[in-house]
Amino acid sequence: MINDQETLNLLLDNLSRFVRERLVPREAEVAEKDCIPQDIVEEMKALGLFGLCIPEDFGGLGLSMEEEVLVAFELGRTSPAFRSLFGTNNGIGSQGLIIDGSEDQKQRYLPRMAAGELIGSFALTEPGSGSDAASLSTRAVREGDVYVLNGSKRFITNAPQAGIFTVMARTNPDIKGAGGISAFIVEAGTPGLSLGKIDQKMGQKGAHTCDVIFDNCRVPVANLIGGVEGVGFKTAMKVLDKGRLHIAAVCVGAAERMLGDALTYAMERKQFGQPLAEFQLIQAMLADSQADIYAARCMIIDAARKRDQLQDVSMEASCCKMFASEMCGRVADRAVQIFGGAGYISEYGIERFYRDVRLFRIYEGTTQIQQLVIARNLIRRAGQ
Repeated sequence: MINDQETLNLLLDNLSRFVRERLVPREAEVAEKDCIPQDIVEEMKALGLFGLCIPEDFGGLGLSMEEEVLVAFELGRTSPAFRSLFGTNNGIGSQGLIIDGSEDQKQRYLPRMAAGELIGSFALTEPGSGSDAASLSTRAVREGDVYVLNGSKRFITNAPQAGIFTVMARTNPDIKGAGGISAFIVEAGTPGLSLGKIDQKMGQKGAHTCDVIFDNCRVPVANLIGGVEGVGFKTAMKVLDKGRLHIAAVCVGAAERMLGDALTYAMERKQFGQPLAEFQLIQAMLADSQADIYAARCMIIDAARKRDQLQDVSMEASCCKMFASEMCGRVADRAVQIFGGAGYISEYGIERFYRDVRLFRIYEGTTQIQQLVIARNLIRRAGQ
């Protein structure tokens, strides 16, 4: 659903220019220094990127799902680290509050998140529970007007920069599955909350993750999202449906960037007296990549429109995330192959993308988890 086509076109034009003129030239610097330059962060704030999907009532742009994926197509055309910094504010770091938070909680945090004054982070994964998120062991025990949290979270995106954390913790130990899990807002600096060292990753330099540790961390009862225990896992799953569509769209943007770079190289590089692009086996890789990208783009837009129509898109979101992330990996592999030896050399940039996009098939639910979600939805719908 497009709220205002003219406004959206202006936003997309500005983003495309920002990506092309400001972000792409700084990619190597980000990879080398493992951080986003502060001047770029300030420009992101000025463009409203930290509040793209936060409702207008709280200072954001209030993009629909369809508008969001169109924006993500543009943002995916540069190093993922840039988008990652403000991505949690628009996705997993804020959506729990937007979907299930109380009015007081929304008023307290969302305006500052939309302005980029506060970075949100989503703390679900643990050392002993990743894909099996419902088995998490972090505990939250109520003591009067506070909950006491104990446990640790792993691979938490933007944790080193975060001002608030959406934390999933078990409030009812007698319920072993999802029903015993609640969602909390925990502010950075709360006594008992500490961070591990920043993870050294294969790729996506500049996008930081680390462990988050809770040691008798006392969180006000008022910070229980929605004021209701036992619905935190449902909140997390609602957030992930949206996040999966967003990541799928980023995969399309990244694949388009890699295909564009590979095509340019193939047209310029000559072997046996002619450009690489004239060889049919090279053309086959280019064609397969274009078809893959086109298919992913179409299915993502279709699913986004269905979500805007308030349809249940759990299965469609998983289809998009699974197909687009696997597609992106195939395009990355073909792009390196087209570059040949140059594709293995850092100065050409394609090897960095090859490493960066590998993570897309893992976070927001691995490909194998998406397969399970899709199959279970098929069975459930058939039973109806």
